[in-house]
Amino acid sequence: MEYTSSTRHTNRQGGAGRVQGRTGKGPLIPVGAMLAIAVILLMLPVTAGATPGDTVRPNVTFPQIEKIGVDIMDFNGFSVADGTAETNFYLSLKSDGPVSLDTIELMNGQVTSVYPLVNTTNEKTYRIYATITADPDLRRFPFDRHTLPIIFESKDNDVSTRVLVIDPGETGIDPEADLPGWEFTQNTAYTTNKSYDAGGEEYSRAVFSEGIARDTASTLLKFFLPIMLIVIVSLSSLLMKVSSRLGLNASMFLAAVLIHWRVADAIPLVAYATFLDIFMIITYATLVMVLVSGILIMKYNESKDTVRLGQVDYWSLRIIPAVSLTLYFLLFLTLVL
Repeated sequence: MEYTSSTRHTNRQGGAGRVQGRTGKGPLIPVGAMLAIAVILLMLPVTAGATPGDTVRPNVTFPQIEKIGVDIMDFNGFSVADGTAETNFYLSLKSDGPVSLDTIELMNGQVTSVYPLVNTTNEKTYRIYATITADPDLRRFPFDRHTLPIIFESKDNDVSTRVLVIDPGETGIDPEADLPGWEFTQNTAYTTNKSYDAGGEEYSRAVFSEGIARDTASTLLKFFLPIMLIVIVSLSSLLMKVSSRLGLNASMFLAAVLIHWRVADAIPLVAYATFLDIFMIITYATLVMVLVSGILIMKYNESKDTVRLGQVDYWSLRIIPAVSLTLYFLLFLTLVL
């Protein structure tokens, strides 16, 4: 049977077939099989025949993802002069790996007490009381707005081994939270990376911020109502043509200085002019103009110079109130621009 098959193959292929018919002892190896064997032989040095140092698969490690949430319960006080606030909140930590409060730290304050509530390997919940620090911007004082941040950062693990992400379900502020004299504006939370050296290791940081604004009604009553009454009384004295007007305006000027000193004493010294400073500069300018007009009225009244007395009285009533009210309007306009 084998010979017959070889003979049929010889008849089709010619001389090459006859050579195989005379000398072959078995079937030909298919070309596809030979190619497969060659490929296997080429692969042997990479697989079975390779030494341990020839091909080493890289050991890829991924950072541990740690969910962090801060639910603020209350702020007990905020000192603009010191830039500090007392607060208490719930801190939540969750991850597929082990989590602990020892792996993170509060970056902008000091923890005063900690009460663990949930304590498992992959989940922790703490009730924390702390004093935090803020950097108040007083340019708009006493219509100032501030941000009270709570900043946590990975302590010993950089972003290659531990990454903090915000847990929105455990983040927010209690609806009953209150800060006397202030109104809550906006609660935000985000993560960022912090490096302490140029090109050095970066550490994962979670920032939870609560915006506050000074209460508008109390601001107007405490800060501006007394000053505006002084300005109104001083401008009303322009209708007087007697020498007693000078003493009235001098006392108004002294009262304005005392109020300014009392209010400014509540904030720290800063290297820029606040809204209150500019407001008081306009107030002082108004009172000085009224004082100067009073001095001129008294001078011309004593010298019986009725012509100049009338000119001073005429222009004082028209220029001083107009200039003062215009400056006040432009200043308050900056609050809405």
